Amino acid sequence: MEQKILLITPPFTQLNTPYPATAYLKGFLNTLARAGTPLVSHQVDLGIEVILELFSTKGLTALFAQLDASDLELSDNGYRIYRLQNDYIRTIGPVIRFLQNKNPTLAHRICDRSYLPEASRFGTLDELDWAFGTMGIHDKARHFATLYLEDLADLIKEAVDPHFGFSRYAERLGRSATHFDELHEALQAPDTGISEILVDLLAQKMQAYQPDVVCLTVPFPGNLYGALKCGQYLKQHHPHISVVMGGGYVNTELRRLTEVRVFDYVDYLCLDDGEAPLLHLLEYLAGKREQSQLKRVFARTNGVVTYHNGATEKDIPQRETGTPDYSDLPLTEYLSVIEIVNPMHRLWSDGRWNKLTLAHGCYWGKCSFCDVTLDYIKRYEPLTAVILCDRMEAIIEQTAQNGFHFVDEAAPPALLRDVALEIIRRNLTVVWWTNIRFEANFTPDLCRLLKASGCIAISGGLEVASDRLLERMKKGVTVAQVARVADGFTQAGIMVHAYLMYGFPTQTAQETIDSMEMVRQLFLNGVVQSGFWHRFAMTAHSPVGLHPAEFDVQRIGPDFGGFADNDLEHEDPLGGNHDLFAEGLRKSLFNFMHGVGFEFPLRDWFDFKTPAPSIFPKYIEKSISRASDRVAARSNAIVVWLGSMPALAVFEAETGQEIVEMVELEFNARQLDWQLETSGPIGHWLFDVLPQLIVGAHEPISFQQVRRSFETAGLGDFNEFTGSATWAQLRTNGLLMV
Repeated sequence: MEQKILLITPPFTQLNTPYPATAYLKGFLNTLARAGTPLVSHQVDLGIEVILELFSTKGLTALFAQLDASDLELSDNGYRIYRLQNDYIRTIGPVIRFLQNKNPTLAHRICDRSYLPEASRFGTLDELDWAFGTMGIHDKARHFATLYLEDLADLIKEAVDPHFGFSRYAERLGRSATHFDELHEALQAPDTGISEILVDLLAQKMQAYQPDVVCLTVPFPGNLYGALKCGQYLKQHHPHISVVMGGGYVNTELRRLTEVRVFDYVDYLCLDDGEAPLLHLLEYLAGKREQSQLKRVFARTNGVVTYHNGATEKDIPQRETGTPDYSDLPLTEYLSVIEIVNPMHRLWSDGRWNKLTLAHGCYWGKCSFCDVTLDYIKRYEPLTAVILCDRMEAIIEQTAQNGFHFVDEAAPPALLRDVALEIIRRNLTVVWWTNIRFEANFTPDLCRLLKASGCIAISGGLEVASDRLLERMKKGVTVAQVARVADGFTQAGIMVHAYLMYGFPTQTAQETIDSMEMVRQLFLNGVVQSGFWHRFAMTAHSPVGLHPAEFDVQRIGPDFGGFADNDLEHEDPLGGNHDLFAEGLRKSLFNFMHGVGFEFPLRDWFDFKTPAPSIFPKYIEKSISRASDRVAARSNAIVVWLGSMPALAVFEAETGQEIVEMVELEFNARQLDWQLETSGPIGHWLFDVLPQLIVGAHEPISFQQVRRSFETAGLGDFNEFTGSATWAQLRTNGLLMV
């Protein structure tokens, strides 16, 4: 008998693009169906559907009617929005279509500031005058439209549902929820306008798909309440449906689960990669497997939470999980909003990105603050460039979108090189960005290759910007190395975002100020363009959480109450008062990102006394100037020519008493033409060898093979040639060693 499976992303994740978990699982289920397993699967993103239902003429009319009927006292800002309700109802449809890129000419009306009603969110515009000089009219209008939606969201939180947020729903209830009581109480409360929309949409999906199994993905705390609300409805109205929950939140927070009441809302919780647990669970539900032989599944058995993990089969290899399938999702309905304060955050919220994973886990897997003991980090399994590009082509065909976000913990440089070469070999037009470690293998040449393949941005962890603390974190990098790698990306035209951290165990006030000075210099020298300071959080599955004494801190809570177990409270007797620095770090970074405030003494960013920085004022500048190309000169490095094929012209030149043959190679580049003059023998050799260095169907050529070809042709000392002006000109114009 055919099993019908519905994969659901509950509210809320992102407005601009679907979260990929259901697409990954649907791709895997497709492989089972093709292999003869009797099943059919569908997926829905209830997050975007709730948003579109709420932010519509019908939705806002109902919202304001609800306020008309209530005696709720509104704030001055809420009352202003309420009084402008006709303007909001009249404009909401066109604005949503504009943010869906379906109504682009509306940008002109939005930008003249006479079309949209404005409330408190527009009060920030005076602080953002610096941005509007570089924004086009379309981007500026999208930012105004974003502020307009945020004004409405403020009213919703104030008057309708305090849990509402565009990318999260009741996040506070899910974050650090060691006990289930508060969540359970909230779920028993009457539905709000938001949860009514959610339940109505869910009812429609049940009628349309009539599934036997519903799978809820919970990647973040801000999805948990929405997922449980879905489960609550299903248990009440469709008790025959099996409800399964998994995802990042479950994997990190619920590994010690003993709370029985969770299973009033769902039947099963799956840990870690979902493919094998879901496969075995479907077999169990079909009567083909014993419950004890499930894989990483919590269930309520005889009134007790029981963990079933008796399956002997291994996880599904990444190469066999299938191509993510985005069918069923309303890909043209997502909203591209604009965050202009932080360039990397803008990438998150603007545009439709197909999410894809290069490798399972992290190839480094040593950072002491990271969940390195969990499967999603510790089990490293890369895909091949061919499989990845096959999947990219399939997804482009399916979605008509060529933007990719590689969602790896840290994209491996060797695999990125191979993927870039394969993208170029296939003549794919793609745009992509990812997260990396700032390691030395990201040479300037590799950065240029990644740029040629479509890379527009990378993010990476600089964290504390202190060599002592970076070593203690086991990051495997130094600040100077980060600066050199970031400079290589920047010089290649790739935006660099730095994840920054303060409050790591034993971090002193002096080290915090010194880290701030390092960050100031990185922005001053233009090698980093975006950043964000995070407060260190101790987690239960990280080395520092598992062994706090080794990091000179003491865990002080919280007490485990049977539900979530991840964020830990701790004391840092050797460190400074970290919370004091939060606002000064935030304000300074905001200014540094926008090219101002570099001349201010660091103490001016704080309202308390701070030590003077002890970092040499030109530390980053000198670190960058020491950059070398050592890795690129490896004998087994691949030599790549990114330029065009030249036209060859031979002429004679007089050298003293001698007439010698010379060669001019003329190259037609995309922006300009350029010429290279060299001796006849070297010119002819280059004319013959450059076609072999173009990325194509032939095997790549190594640096050692190029050396051997040069010397076999009797052209002299290759080392001397690599120091010549001819070689330098080729390197400048697209000759890479990667």
